Amino acid sequence: MVAWLAAVTALLAPPWVTALTLGLCALRVLHRWRRGQEVLGRTAWLVAALGVSVSALLRAGAVHDNAVQMLAHQHASVTGTVVVGSDPVLRSGRFEDYVVFRARTESLTGRGVRHRVRVPVLVLGDARWQRLSPGSRVRVAGRMDVASTRELAGVLSTRGPPVVLDRPRPWLRAADRLRAAIREAVADQPEAPRALVPALVDGDDGGMPEELSDDFRTAGLTHLLAVSGTNLTLVVGCLLLLARWAGVRARGLAVVGALGVVGFVLLARTEPSVVRAAAMGSVGLVGMGHHGRRRGTRALGAAVLLLLLFDPWLALSPGFALSALATAGILWLAPGWRDQMMRWVPRWVAEAVAVPLAAQIACTPLVAAISGQVSLVAVVANLLAAPAVGPATVLGLAGGVVGLLSEPLGRLVATPAVWCAEWIIAVAVRSAGLPVAAVGWPASPVGIAVLASLCTVLSLFLGALLARRGTTVGLGAVMVIGLLVPLPSPGWPPAGWVMVACDVGQGDGLVLNAGPHTGVVVDAGPDPAAMDRCLGRLGIDRVPLVVLTHFHADHVDGLEGVLAGRQVGAVEVTSWADPLSGVRLVEGVAARAGVPVQRASYGETRRLGPLSWQVIAPSGPPSPDSDSPPNDSSLVLLVETRGIRLLLMGDEEDDSQAGLLRETGGVRADVLKVAHHGSAKQDPDLVRGLGARLAVISVGEDNDYGHPAPSLLALLRDARMQVARTDRDGDVAVVVEHGLRVALQG
Repeated sequence: MVAWLAAVTALLAPPWVTALTLGLCALRVLHRWRRGQEVLGRTAWLVAALGVSVSALLRAGAVHDNAVQMLAHQHASVTGTVVVGSDPVLRSGRFEDYVVFRARTESLTGRGVRHRVRVPVLVLGDARWQRLSPGSRVRVAGRMDVASTRELAGVLSTRGPPVVLDRPRPWLRAADRLRAAIREAVADQPEAPRALVPALVDGDDGGMPEELSDDFRTAGLTHLLAVSGTNLTLVVGCLLLLARWAGVRARGLAVVGALGVVGFVLLARTEPSVVRAAAMGSVGLVGMGHHGRRRGTRALGAAVLLLLLFDPWLALSPGFALSALATAGILWLAPGWRDQMMRWVPRWVAEAVAVPLAAQIACTPLVAAISGQVSLVAVVANLLAAPAVGPATVLGLAGGVVGLLSEPLGRLVATPAVWCAEWIIAVAVRSAGLPVAAVGWPASPVGIAVLASLCTVLSLFLGALLARRGTTVGLGAVMVIGLLVPLPSPGWPPAGWVMVACDVGQGDGLVLNAGPHTGVVVDAGPDPAAMDRCLGRLGIDRVPLVVLTHFHADHVDGLEGVLAGRQVGAVEVTSWADPLSGVRLVEGVAARAGVPVQRASYGETRRLGPLSWQVIAPSGPPSPDSDSPPNDSSLVLLVETRGIRLLLMGDEEDDSQAGLLRETGGVRADVLKVAHHGSAKQDPDLVRGLGARLAVISVGEDNDYGHPAPSLLALLRDARMQVARTDRDGDVAVVVEHGLRVALQG
């Protein structure tokens, strides 16, 4: 913990703060030594902090104070050589696909000067760069730009095809062949298991469908899609069992285990996340042995210290924190709970329950701080998936190894791995589809402190509960009932919410926070009951204004649910009165409630409490060539509140979006409410030019339109927006509290 804190301080604080802190600690140790007090432990802490701080300062200085970053700030054209550091990933662009990967520079020539410097950069290239393998030495030419993350010296946008100067080392080429053989062993299987098996074995998740990844995330199974300590434990553990069966003992097993760890790292790539996973997996193996808790704790401390010395940037990585917490939970909590449960169940059942339960409880506060929600199905989902993870991983690897000798035989060996993967996929999909798969939780310091306290209390008493058969079975039954029966989410609405996209099905229903129990409603969705429930959950009983972007049923049919039992000031609509069925419905509902209906005008500005907004479209009637005049006549609002801007689109098609961009000369916003429920008809220039950090898609689950379109999701990823969707996340709240974030009602 001392080393971790030292790394964070060195990376985030000015250097003089680090020097002053270390100096004061050194004076404290010296003072204790002069008084004859024991200082060995504190000296060790000081040495650890000093070592990590020096490593962090040297790494940060090397990345930020060099010729490459200077060229990046100058947007200079450069030529040179780089060494590929990660697998090239193909992404979709507006005009053509492009490839992105990390690399290490060796030499760059820019502004007429050649610089020999080794620093990490991000490389962008066309589809021809996809075939490169990590470890390849490549000649590059292109333009340097400034990186958006602190651990990179710059971004290199290449011109032309790659020129490979040197191939990877033999052991890296062997790892590439095995990775390809693993993919080939399941190549004739359905898309989902074909993508999951390589992800389980070596973290190769490039083919994983986006929707399935969302299901894994909701079910608390995301760790299966990336390289984790579990992967190494399974692979190396199987290798050790084979070695023991072959007669290897004592130090021979240690050698076999070490070789297995090295081989796993080469197979999964020597990236920081893989090295972290290997270290934590090795700690897990130590924890499985004799005196596992004591030795495992020491190994965990050593692993964290060595990893921070190797790569201080890990101190800022949520993945590193989650990995360390999960390992600590397994070491400190799981053995006791396992022993308690072994009074009435076999050992393997007790371990299958205790291990994921301990890891989940240890990680829950940090997961809530990151995501703003607590998964209620994670433990059950991990418990159900656990029996299939081991066979899928080991048999997938075996299929790849055998496939190097015989491709048909490799596919035969890997077939049971596919069956196991299909079971894991079924668990993820079913778990994510439960009514209360996850609940929102406030990510404020107070909320996280309360959750951490609850987890601590639970960990203290859970062992005694698990020792009793009746209590354990009863708690399990209560948990199942709680998952299947919708319950109110604690902490909803979240503090600091500015907008909520209600889960109203295939339609739009937005609520803007205009003060205590007061909200401006933008569109009412297709279902009055769903809209009424959403407003009830938010505690809204006063609606000064309802804005209906256009008259399609999925935006206006829920108006009666907004007006029922609430004080409503007025309804504002677009000037394009089509379709007539929607116009008549709005006018009839408003007349019965005694609420006036008024037309919005282009350019009008309004202010209400903390809200201010402007109508920035439509500027006139739709184009004669419009495929859907009502959609293209949708009102577009640019809202400002609490220091952020939200662009609220209606159902505009791509041509009208391009027109909006031309008329405004470029719109900037922090949050985008995506047009037309995430249809494929989006203007890439408008989306990319916003600079938004968050995209909210109001869309119905299993809709017949294919919304949101894969091309739209790819566009949002390329624009580096976090995506929240009502079909999978339920009510989505945009929150401004200690920064901009999203909270989910579930």
